[in-house]
Amino acid sequence: MDLLKRIWKIKELRKSLLFILFALTIYRVAAHITVPGIDASGVAGLLASNELLGLLNVFSGGTLQNFSIVALGVAPYITSSIIVQLLGMIFPQVEEMQKEQQGRAKLNQWTRYAVVPLGALQSFGLIQLFAQQGVSLGISISGFELLAAVTVMTVGTVFLMWIGELITERGVGNGISIMILAGIIAGFPGFLQQMFATYTPSMLFDIVLFIAMSIATVVAVVLVNEAQRNIPVQYARGIRGGASQKVSSHLPVRLNIGGMIPIIFAISVIVFPPLIAQFFLNARTEVLQQGAQIVLELFGNQLFYGILYFALVFGFTFFYASVVFKPDNIADNLQKQGGFIPGIRPGEQTQKYLEWLRNRILLLGATFLSAIAVLPLLVQEITGQQNLIVGGASVLIIVAVVIDMVKQVESQVTMRRY
Repeated sequence: MDLLKRIWKIKELRKSLLFILFALTIYRVAAHITVPGIDASGVAGLLASNELLGLLNVFSGGTLQNFSIVALGVAPYITSSIIVQLLGMIFPQVEEMQKEQQGRAKLNQWTRYAVVPLGALQSFGLIQLFAQQGVSLGISISGFELLAAVTVMTVGTVFLMWIGELITERGVGNGISIMILAGIIAGFPGFLQQMFATYTPSMLFDIVLFIAMSIATVVAVVLVNEAQRNIPVQYARGIRGGASQKVSSHLPVRLNIGGMIPIIFAISVIVFPPLIAQFFLNARTEVLQQGAQIVLELFGNQLFYGILYFALVFGFTFFYASVVFKPDNIADNLQKQGGFIPGIRPGEQTQKYLEWLRNRILLLGATFLSAIAVLPLLVQEITGQQNLIVGGASVLIIVAVVIDMVKQVESQVTMRRY
């Protein structure tokens, strides 16, 4: 309570938090404004039967079910970010840009520009997908009505991206992550309503198990999210009495280096093949038809879907860690600053040691993150209930975003206090 009082007394911080509440209110209002001319009455049935689209709907906060003007959420922005980061691993020029302030600003600009064509492509794909599944949207899937719908949904995505960046500028957390958090939390009341509506005495054990697993999941996510390995580092600071003075410090390496990013990346990738396959179900070429059918059947298989999801999260964890934690740069910076790890020679030996340590830590972190991602599938198999599912990925995103926001708020309070 004392911290909350201090936050409220700080004018800039109070205005920032009120602005975030205002921005999220606008986002949730927009989430209930259906695209003009669209009849979304038949969308809910398809989302309930299609697990991948249902997953997208959860992470968009129900915007897809309403077929709202922000139905795509921030998915095109996330896809654009993935593409730009992949370019940095392929092209050395882009990697150099990532190291400089002006270069990063330019890459951010490219990311924003790419959102427009990606948003248009994804909105067109969604409309075509629903049409091929027999869902009547009340519009023609060609001509001016289709163009208007695609334009509105693309503008809605750009609008959300703009709001997210305005939130980030307030210094209280990452705007895009906060909007994903708001979308997940927005679906919680509907989940409770559905649970109470379908409750029977025989479900009591499943509900108790669900609550216990939810608490255990939150505790485990907090512990792993905050866990880190402190690597001892010593620096030489001047000469006193004919000998150099050593200053001890440490280099923190988080167990979960990527946070929630690998799960978001994996979701963005895993929904792509079945969406593309939908377009070729009615293709004139028999090979394309058969290929599309095989892809849809594979992704409809729970076992295949779970294994692929696990593997993607595992792989993206290592990929993202290689982007944000670069042993060669860290070893080079330590050597320039006169720092060294006790027992390890500066330069190449330090780089190899950091690579070895990073991979060992990531093995545990990636395994935990992947297990959390597929946790809903495991719970569904154990309980046999479709509604009582512990959303491990959702819990991870909520915990990571809330902890990040709390830390940034506390740092601002501490800075103004001193």
